[in-house]
Amino acid sequence: MSPDTQPRPAAAQHEEEWAPFGRPLFLDDGARALSRVGVVDVGSNSVRMVVFDGAARSPAYFYNEKIMCGLGKGLVQTGYLNPEGRVRALKALKRFALLAKGMEIGPLTVVATAATREAKDGPEFQADVLRETGLKLHVVDGPEEARLSAQGVLLGWPDAKGLVCDIGGNSMELARIGDGKVGKRVSTQLGPFRLLQLEGGVKKREAHIDRVLKDVQAQVKSEGERIYLVGGSWRVIARLDMERRNYPLLVLHEYRMTPESLLDTLDWIAASDLAVLRARTGTSVERMELVPIACEVLRELIKVLKPREIDISAYGIREGLLYEQMPERLRERDPLIEAARLTERSQARIPGLGKKLYEFLLPLFKGESAERMRLIKAACLLHDTTWRAHPDYRAEACFDNATRANLGGLDHPGRVFLGLSLLHRYKNSRAGNRMEALFRLLNDEELRLAEVLGKALRFGAMFAADDPAQAGRLTWSPKKRLLGLELTQDGEDLFGEVAQARFASLTTALKAKSKVTPAVRD
Repeated sequence: MSPDTQPRPAAAQHEEEWAPFGRPLFLDDGARALSRVGVVDVGSNSVRMVVFDGAARSPAYFYNEKIMCGLGKGLVQTGYLNPEGRVRALKALKRFALLAKGMEIGPLTVVATAATREAKDGPEFQADVLRETGLKLHVVDGPEEARLSAQGVLLGWPDAKGLVCDIGGNSMELARIGDGKVGKRVSTQLGPFRLLQLEGGVKKREAHIDRVLKDVQAQVKSEGERIYLVGGSWRVIARLDMERRNYPLLVLHEYRMTPESLLDTLDWIAASDLAVLRARTGTSVERMELVPIACEVLRELIKVLKPREIDISAYGIREGLLYEQMPERLRERDPLIEAARLTERSQARIPGLGKKLYEFLLPLFKGESAERMRLIKAACLLHDTTWRAHPDYRAEACFDNATRANLGGLDHPGRVFLGLSLLHRYKNSRAGNRMEALFRLLNDEELRLAEVLGKALRFGAMFAADDPAQAGRLTWSPKKRLLGLELTQDGEDLFGEVAQARFASLTTALKAKSKVTPAVRD
């Protein structure tokens, strides 16, 4: 028997039934077991509880609460955890333990980082937490903290390659990532709380930061790579960069900056009134206090490591803890597609139509890149998930959901492309739209393709109620600019006035002519 005729395992056969997407994770027992996971990060500055929910590869934030405790404030001087911060952290952990019990999510995974591991009373604090809350506080060392943070980046950014830089209150960790793996890790003492205690002022700090980062560079040997920034202080700086640039999309995850532009922002922050900036961005007092020191570190980071691009990751150690629990088969899945499939399953009128719609429209997009095709898949899955919105606002609701949703594996131009495609699924024209400022994140060709995709969705979704392929087959000749539709016998009756109008709109978007072929009858 030849290899081509060997019987395939049942699992492989079942996998093929779901092509081109593969078997959905939410049908996987292992994924369902990870459907709701609670983690707590006890950092030097904040204590945060996050409960993840949904398909394990692309979790939704079911619950998210942060308390700015400042556990590490004054640690360098005293050697002990901040007394007030310790009281606040213990109260927060008591609350989190009770919340977890009320949510029936099982035991929380609690991890403590630099402040707890370095403080003389760290073990005592661990014992207090266990006695008062029943929570076991896992204290991780610097390299382990770097690994978990890097895994968080990989959860939302599977193809990430370069250096992850996670800044906390008392330390800063770096890790090399690529090919879905975490490589070399380095832990430094460049946290803002610690640097504030360094005597000698700005010049002394600058020299110290420069010296530490040159040692880091000798270990990681960065050569103009992309740097992924993780941590609250970095996120505030990125938000301020958006403010300075009047950037239209206020989503921090996968926000990308050039070194030159970011240096301009650091100068702008240094020359500005922090109270005014805090009010403009809604930043807490505790967080803004650390921003000037974080700016000094970032300036030296750019100078020494010379990155070609600086990107913000909203995912870090907490997401890394979730990633830690995933089997390899789940890690390999595309977080965008998994999130879109789960949304379709829970919110669409006809779950499963997205896959059929994708296959029906595929002739229009042959030759597109793999990155573009995954956006097209996501659009097909999401095309009918806002149907409950008021008809007058359905198009805008689609756009808002795509551009502002907590989705991994999706950069800002990708968000706008996906949102604009879904907008055109419900609306022919985008002129005068209130989201028009966001359209400038796409070039003319991307705008055109998003419109084509949207109008193709608009036609295909209503051509037939269950499967458009049962009504006809699309053909597309780019050279002849000819759009064809070969109808089945049922398709002749389904191709009514509204369907004809939407097919004509798609033809116009393609700048083509059309040919409709009736069914061949016996």
